Amino acid sequence: MRSILSILLLFCGAITFAQTTISGTVVDDNEQPVPGANVIVVGTATGTITDFDGGFSLTVNQDPPFSVQASNIGFESGTVEVTSNNQEIRIVLKEGTSLDEVVISASRTPERIFESPVTVERFGLKEIKNTASADFYGGLENLKGVDINTNSLTFKSINTRGFATFSNNRFMQLVDGMDNSTPALNFPIGNLVGMVETDVQSVELLPGAASALYGANAFNGILFMRSKNPFDFEGISGYIKQGITSQDAGGDNSYTDVGIRLAHKFTDHFAAKVNFGWLSGTDWVANNIDGKPGTGATRASLGYDGYNIYGDEVATNIRAASGGLGIIPDVTVSRTGYSESDLTDYNAESVKADWGLYFRPWADDLEIAYVGKIGTGSTIYQGSNRYYINGFTQQQHKIEVRNNNFFVRGYVVADKAGDSYDMTVTGIQINRAWKSDEDWFGDYIQTFAAATLGGATEDQAHAAARAAAESGRYLPGTPEFQRAFNRSINDPELATGSKFQDASKYYHADANYNFSHLTDFAEIQVGGSYRRYSLNSSGTIYTDTDGAINYSEYGVYTQIQKDFELSESLDLKLTGSVRYDKSELFDGFVSPRIAAGFTVNDNHNIRGSFQTGFRNPTTQDLFIGLDAGPYVLIGSAEDNLDRYVRSYSVNNPSQPNTISQSAGSAYTNSYSNASVEAYLASGNTPGSRDASLLQIGNSELVKPEQVTSFEVGYRGKLNRLIVDASVYYNSYKNFISNESVIAPLYGQVGDNSLSVNAINFDDTQEYQTYTNSDANVNSYGGSIGLTTKVLGDFDLGANYTFAKQDFDQASDPDFRTSFNTPEHKVKVSFGNTNVFKNFGFNTAWRWSDTYFWQATFGDGQVPSYNTFDAQLSYTIPKLKSVIKVGGTNLLGDDYFTAIGTGFIGSMYYASIVINNL
Repeated sequence: MRSILSILLLFCGAITFAQTTISGTVVDDNEQPVPGANVIVVGTATGTITDFDGGFSLTVNQDPPFSVQASNIGFESGTVEVTSNNQEIRIVLKEGTSLDEVVISASRTPERIFESPVTVERFGLKEIKNTASADFYGGLENLKGVDINTNSLTFKSINTRGFATFSNNRFMQLVDGMDNSTPALNFPIGNLVGMVETDVQSVELLPGAASALYGANAFNGILFMRSKNPFDFEGISGYIKQGITSQDAGGDNSYTDVGIRLAHKFTDHFAAKVNFGWLSGTDWVANNIDGKPGTGATRASLGYDGYNIYGDEVATNIRAASGGLGIIPDVTVSRTGYSESDLTDYNAESVKADWGLYFRPWADDLEIAYVGKIGTGSTIYQGSNRYYINGFTQQQHKIEVRNNNFFVRGYVVADKAGDSYDMTVTGIQINRAWKSDEDWFGDYIQTFAAATLGGATEDQAHAAARAAAESGRYLPGTPEFQRAFNRSINDPELATGSKFQDASKYYHADANYNFSHLTDFAEIQVGGSYRRYSLNSSGTIYTDTDGAINYSEYGVYTQIQKDFELSESLDLKLTGSVRYDKSELFDGFVSPRIAAGFTVNDNHNIRGSFQTGFRNPTTQDLFIGLDAGPYVLIGSAEDNLDRYVRSYSVNNPSQPNTISQSAGSAYTNSYSNASVEAYLASGNTPGSRDASLLQIGNSELVKPEQVTSFEVGYRGKLNRLIVDASVYYNSYKNFISNESVIAPLYGQVGDNSLSVNAINFDDTQEYQTYTNSDANVNSYGGSIGLTTKVLGDFDLGANYTFAKQDFDQASDPDFRTSFNTPEHKVKVSFGNTNVFKNFGFNTAWRWSDTYFWQATFGDGQVPSYNTFDAQLSYTIPKLKSVIKVGGTNLLGDDYFTAIGTGFIGSMYYASIVINNL
């Protein structure tokens, strides 16, 4: 027993003797502390992270001498030798360039952005801290090639390389590997339920197709957001931001944004974190009362349909509604609508929280993590109509096992619509709660006829008819209006109400293994993913009245990367990827990617890539069945077409009073919308119209879309100037979008009699179908970014982006590509994080060219605009805090990025950020 005790004492003594404690600081070449730097003992996995002041302390089971290395993104690594116990060391990191930063997204493995095989944009800790925008998400707009369409104060839609509306299902957004798309809407709703700013470690943006690695939804770009791991970033940090928003239409309103992060490394085996964020403000007021094309420019017009006026979408041809009475003119008249401000309080709010438990069983790189996220908020979304997303909730839960060579993860994403409602339909339902459409138009027609017989002019008769039909109308602010409003927004039956119900979700699993540690021949990766959708909107969005709609898809891929040293000054890096994806609703598809990069003298890199991508039709493309007022959105999955059936009142006295029609008529018995408009314009009376102008619509059922993409780029250092440029060409096949068709309630299209009579009597239903274009759709463009240091240590950056689509609209007038991006964009930034001790600033100017916006809600020109953002910052080292004051759109000119949205005003704010590493 005594011998065993002696051995144990000797062993403990050996352990004590082997422990070496070191401490020190990490600074940059301006002697400023570098918080969040990685400090490791060279050749081991032992390490730590520097605190806010750049300080660190480390105890290792190793005798000196040994080396300690510090590294941080944006800096060259620094190494110092430790020669004694309790040694104080100082490691100086020399600031690198943007080309030295490490990205993961391009190849699913860490690599310098300089050597990335495709275009990548990065927004790191430095850029996040110094953005002149009100938050980090808005700061992404300063990246080259990036468009941000502002839907709401709390909903910004990111896009690259065109072809996007606010329902941007061509663009993916991943947060720590989890898809942030909502199950019900099938696209990400900005950062409404995303990340808290103090927990963001880095943001990478991969424009263009990436199906070869990321699958069906990685079609037009991916945004990757990574959070801070509590093993590496621990402590308490937070921010408080207070300011105002200022807009011509909405005035000045308060704006508050707060966030807190708590993270702790309990042992080398266990760490945890919690984040919470809250944002509250007043949304950008939308008050565009211009009439949509073809409906009259002013509210006095007979068939007026204003962009931000709701209820006037209900319109009819009053001669047809009268049964063809000759005394009634052949004109379209619409009901009087309500302003958007009558139907929403413009409250914009975002509340989000997330938490994570992280376990490292052997205190090495193997990690098991559970992450949960939940977010709720209020915002305005513009799709086919304007929607108030009120109390919308989304949650995610993930379990992941990973190390440096592999990951396996599974997660679920679920949402609930809360008290969300369709403002357009709400206006319609308030009108109908007071007086049915039949009674309103009946009163109108009867009064018009009486006034005309009494000797009134046509204009006088119309004025008298509207006054009579409007008598007793519910006015905003009255108890009757409020009761009708409350009844509509709380009624999920779209025949009588406007509320959305939804409890959709999807289950996702993916895995990846990198064999680079097992072979020196090349870096080889394999992986795959599986997703199961469960749509459950109770018939308010999808045709799921009888129960949830379920379907699944999967994919597998592999990638090989090989470096060749051709000479002392020339290296070649080849990348080959291929992926196979299969949806249970469609045939499988293979997506290859080939890329090559030449590096010359470690200062110049020329890259080229060829890849194909594909996009499965989304849940909305397949299963939507939504009455948007003037038209019905109908998905084209085969089992979807007959699930949406409505009854219609008929104007033709020779036909039954009501007729039921299934939405499948859009695909089997319809005329193209453009040809119906041409037919109606060809004569003032049915007998004078040219029926030969009518063209059969009958949209084809939607199938997967494909793209072939070519890209060439250059990255390089020209003395102090950093250049990153690229050009691309995309060719699309089976391009997916909407098509407008008109289905007669009776007759067979092409019969030149009964179906034509249905058009004459306005006995039709307009549909927006989801289909593919037979016409060629192509796009091309390029961008160049320049960054340098001027006047000593001031950062100057500028970039230019060109984007153009090649589509002959005349060849397919009913097809909508929704390119929706300016041809030219210019962005410039200028700043210095340390003008003098603890004081810095940053500015950003952006200019956007005029472009044509095309979407189901409305089309039109978006005028060119330019904005200027700026911020000043002051660091208080003793308090580990940064005070910032700033503003966006300081030029004060309100602008908009899409037809029908609120004009974007200015924001002014002051904030304090505490202990944000």
